[in-house]
Amino acid sequence: MPCSLARPLSWGTVSSSTSASGLAPIADAAPLSLCAREPHVPADRLVAEMVPPPRFDSVRFSTYIPDPNQPSQTEAVQVLEGFAAGLDGAGAAGGAKRGLFGFGKAKAKAAKAPAGPRGVYLDGGYGVGKTHLLASLWHATPAEPAKKAFGTFVELTNLVGALGFQQTVQTLSGHRLLCIDEFELDDPGDTVLVSTLLGKLVDAGVALAATSNTLPGKLGEGRFAAADFLREIQGLSAHFRTLRIDGEDYRHRGLPEAPAPFTDEQVTRAAHATAGASLDAFPQLLDHLAKVHPSRYGALTDGLKAVCLTDVRPVPDQSTALRLVVLADRLYDREVPVLASGLPFDQLFSEEMLNGGYRKKYFRAISRLTALARDAKSLVEPR
Repeated sequence: MPCSLARPLSWGTVSSSTSASGLAPIADAAPLSLCAREPHVPADRLVAEMVPPPRFDSVRFSTYIPDPNQPSQTEAVQVLEGFAAGLDGAGAAGGAKRGLFGFGKAKAKAAKAPAGPRGVYLDGGYGVGKTHLLASLWHATPAEPAKKAFGTFVELTNLVGALGFQQTVQTLSGHRLLCIDEFELDDPGDTVLVSTLLGKLVDAGVALAATSNTLPGKLGEGRFAAADFLREIQGLSAHFRTLRIDGEDYRHRGLPEAPAPFTDEQVTRAAHATAGASLDAFPQLLDHLAKVHPSRYGALTDGLKAVCLTDVRPVPDQSTALRLVVLADRLYDREVPVLASGLPFDQLFSEEMLNGGYRKKYFRAISRLTALARDAKSLVEPR
């Protein structure tokens, strides 16, 4: 079904003067549509884009602001700085010269890989700055960009799907560091695949860093019969030293309440008045996401300056909800504001979803979409 507005409006040419309602006039140029896009992403682009996204391109440890009431945040910065220093000269290319958690101290037997975990795992609730810290680690690691990789768990599994398992191992084995954001195990296939992949990369000397809302030993809990894959999960856990990061969601710390949804007319006018904005009806967008592989959601948003949605309503099922979570992550990574009419974003997911095995993903999506809705307020300004 093609995308359409819930309540079609007339797109006739209007004058440049302010409308009687005080809203910005509708421009002549029609906005873009996410539903009209079906991007195809070649495998080499997936590899080339394994770098921190635009939102985290300029972050550093020095720009992370720890909550003074949460000492674990300050501790995490200190440990990760030492982790980065320990990677100076380490890795597959040159052999391990420093211990990953030795805060840069050289070991007596430089030719051997350091004892203990070969990675660090940042565990904490949504909005405590885990991705900021992970991207800061990537930037601080003394290696050229081609020798370190950064991507979400979904992007990593998509890379395996695009390249094949052996080619992925070969491509990443020459890296010094692999950063995996939003690490989750949603099904048994992912568990076996990622356990095997990371084991081979660790054997090749690649250091690992990951973020998640779930402790390594609890991965998959509430999603599938994780007990049947305990060996794989425990194997994954053995690769990491876990750092717990406590705190509240920084995106909303001390900020005003999220803006209430706007009207269809306000959203439509803003879309027409904003160069590079898209305009879609939310139900039709959800239908369209089912036709596009999640690995392409980043490409789906290429060039967008804003996403405008009408008729936001609760998502109908879990599969749709999980696709929306991926889109929300890509929009947040790319700092694309989201202007919407209909229901507020905290009513997207049912109580059953928010109490189920994917609840942490849904709360993260609500948090990020709310932040993007706040960013979009400037698109609707009376003149």
